[in-house]
Amino acid sequence: MSIKKLFAAAAVVATTVSAPSVFAAEGAWDYTGLTSGIDFSGISVGVLAVAGLLATVYAGIKGAKIVLNFLR
Repeated sequence: MSIKKLFAAAAVVATTVSAPSVFAAEGAWDYTGLTSGIDFSGISVGVLAVAGLLATVYAGIKGAKIVLNFLR
């Protein structure tokens, strides 16, 4: 990665991090009406289930590789 691209990426990150604080300083917007009805508990269970499934698949692949190495 070139220095020019690195500085461009750093500028984008700095802008995205500082922009919400600038807008929040002007006035306090209240989003509780929009965000109070959102429940992420089902999403977290789904993400953990997919992670468990992937861990099982990767462990199975690793086990198969070990068994095949013993057979060689």
